[in-house]
Amino acid sequence: MAESNDQERTEQPSEKHLQEARDRGDVPHSHDLAAALVLLAGAATLALTQSYMAGHVQAVLRRGLQLRRGQWQTPDALLQAIGAAAADMALAVLPIMAATWLACFGAPILLGGLNFSSEALEFKPERLDPIAGIGRLFALRSLFELAKALLKVLLIGGVLVTLLWGSRYTLLGLAQGDVVDAISRGLGLVTRSWIGFVSALALIATVDLAWQRYDYARRMRMTHKELKDERKETEGSPELRAHVRRMQMQMARRRMMAAVPKANVVVVNPEHFAVALMYQETGMRSPRVVAKGVELIAEQIRELAGEHKIPLVQAPALARALYHTTPLGGEIPAALYLAVAQLLAYVMRLKLALDNGHSPPPPPDPEVDPQLLGPYRL
Repeated sequence: MAESNDQERTEQPSEKHLQEARDRGDVPHSHDLAAALVLLAGAATLALTQSYMAGHVQAVLRRGLQLRRGQWQTPDALLQAIGAAAADMALAVLPIMAATWLACFGAPILLGGLNFSSEALEFKPERLDPIAGIGRLFALRSLFELAKALLKVLLIGGVLVTLLWGSRYTLLGLAQGDVVDAISRGLGLVTRSWIGFVSALALIATVDLAWQRYDYARRMRMTHKELKDERKETEGSPELRAHVRRMQMQMARRRMMAAVPKANVVVVNPEHFAVALMYQETGMRSPRVVAKGVELIAEQIRELAGEHKIPLVQAPALARALYHTTPLGGEIPAALYLAVAQLLAYVMRLKLALDNGHSPPPPPDPEVDPQLLGPYRL
């Protein structure tokens, strides 16, 4: 059942699904990578500060060997000697402790950043289900962890045995040589063994890192139904989205129609297109399209313009060019400046003629580049 369920999960996870997993504390993590980084930081620090540590270890031995018999019976002198030795040892291991503490935060950052989840600490009774526990024993992750544990024993154990067997004569000779030399050689042997151990563990951590990324991506995949339900939950049903779009279009249309009475002229085609233009000498660089539409909307624009005595000018090519090139609320392009200027000049002459009782002037026939008509050429 689990395999068939995984086969159904073919969709990439959404950001919401990944964030919910992080909130539950479900993030990719590799214990081997964390251990390898911590040990690598310690080995590197030990190799770089070997002489520094040797000096502090020698100081500890020197203080212990310099204690006279009478001082062992004096509590104050004994406590002072123990405190000084503890301080020397603390200074000796301080670089390694600092490096390993910093490395503790490196592994989570490499796998997606630090994450704290209180939900992961909650008690969940289903975790105590023995049947589910038996099922987890034979899961793919459990089999991988078993194979990884066997690889650790063989690889790390083999590396350490090889290093220690090759250094057996050095180990036996530490008790026979000079103390200072023995300390230096002992720290060198520890450093080599540590580096060998870290190298073997780093190889395992590399494999584990690749597996953890793959396993996390596999577990986070979603079914088509889950993705559809989530989209419906966040964005609403298709019917609701369509209703919202209709409401938005109706509100935008009402705002557009409210701007028609402010227009200076409405250019028509004469029936299929209608574009309302407005121009003010102050605050505008060029005329703007305040309303435009085709068919039914064009008819509504013409009717509204007639109610408010906005001039209707028939200029088929200009109407189609304005509709194609200029968005609602935008300024007309420079290529149409001359044609629109002729149109506005005609509107001014028309207004003067009507105010003075004269006959209206002939309407203009502005020339328009056919390229500006786009798909609306005749």
